[in-house]
Amino acid sequence: MTDLKSMTPEELAAFFQELGQPAFRAGQVFRWLNRGASSFDEMSNLPKQLREKLKETCLLARPVAARKQVSALDGTIKYLWRLGDGSCIETVLMKYQHGNTACISCQVGCRMGCAFCASTLGGKVRDLTPGEMLDQVIFTQLDSGEAISNLVLMGIGEPLDNFDTVLKFLHLVNHPEGLNIGMRHISLSTCGLTEKIDKLARCELQLTLSVSLHAPDDETRSRLMPVNRGIGVEKLMETCRRYFQTTGRRISYEYAMIDGVNDSDRQADQLAALLKGTPGHVNLIPLNNVAESPLKPSRRTAAFRRRLEEHGVTVTVRRRLGGDIDASCGQLRRKAMADPGPPNEERGR
Repeated sequence: MTDLKSMTPEELAAFFQELGQPAFRAGQVFRWLNRGASSFDEMSNLPKQLREKLKETCLLARPVAARKQVSALDGTIKYLWRLGDGSCIETVLMKYQHGNTACISCQVGCRMGCAFCASTLGGKVRDLTPGEMLDQVIFTQLDSGEAISNLVLMGIGEPLDNFDTVLKFLHLVNHPEGLNIGMRHISLSTCGLTEKIDKLARCELQLTLSVSLHAPDDETRSRLMPVNRGIGVEKLMETCRRYFQTTGRRISYEYAMIDGVNDSDRQADQLAALLKGTPGHVNLIPLNNVAESPLKPSRRTAAFRRRLEEHGVTVTVRRRLGGDIDASCGQLRRKAMADPGPPNEERGR
C-alpha cells in the first residue's frame, strides 16, 4: 500500500501522473492530509472514481489516542498514540506564553541506552515513517484544539538514528501548503552521533540543534550514555564547533541534573572549560524520576548554575512541566506496556 502522507508534493505529483491524473490533484490531496483527513471519502473535491482507486491502493492510517493525560498543574497534555501495527509512541503538548510546543517521537523505543531515560527501556522496536511523525502534530492539534507553533524532536527515539525519515518530516512540516511550521521554531535533540551531526550541518537547516551532553568528562558521560564510549566528549565537541562554523547556528547543550553524579562544582568548572570559545548555551534539566532507574534529581541545580555563570557561561534552567502526568519521555508508554488499560483513557484532570 502506498503511504501518501509520507510523500512530498513533488512525489505526490509524480504518483498522480502515473495514475493519469492532472498535477493539481497532488496539492489537493496534500492539503487534505495535513488537515487530518481520515478517509478518502472526506476529500470531496476529488472525483469519486479516483477516491475509490485510492482506497484500493493507498494507506490512510491515523493514530488512536490510547491514553491522554492532562496536567492539573500547568495544562500540559501527554498523548499515548497507538499506531496501525499496535506500537505506541508519545507526544507532549506544552503551553508557553510565546505559543504551544509539541514534543514528538521519531522511533518506537530507542537503542541508545541512556541511563536516565525511560524511552530506551526495552530497546528500539522500529523507526517511525515521516507520515507517523507528521500525524503526531496534526492530531495533537485536532484533539487539543490548540495551534502548535513550535516543535521539539525530543520524544521517544534518537532523531539522527532515523536520519532520512526525520529530514523528510522536517520538509513536510515546514511546507507552506502544509502545517507551515518554520525551521527556526524547530529543535532537534541528539545524544551526539557525530557523523550524522556533520551530515545535518551540510543540509544547512535553520533549526536549533540540541546536544544531550549531561557530563563534561568521558568517565561520567560513558556511564550515563553508552554512545559516548565510541565517540568521546572531545570528538563530540569538535563536531559541535564544526557544526557552528558550517551553519552559524548556536547549539543548546542539554544537561540533566543528577544527584551526586554530574552536579559537583568541579564538574561545573570542567563543563565551563569544555565550552570555552564555543558559541551556545547550557540548558539545565531537572531530572524526572524514572521508577526503573536509581538516579535521582539533583539538589544543587541553583549552585551549579551560579558556578557556570561565574565562568561566563550562558545558562537556563528548563521549566518543569507535566510533573503529575508522567511527562518524562517513555514513562507513559512503559506503564501502558505493563497495563494497557481501556482505550482513550483520560487521566490527570
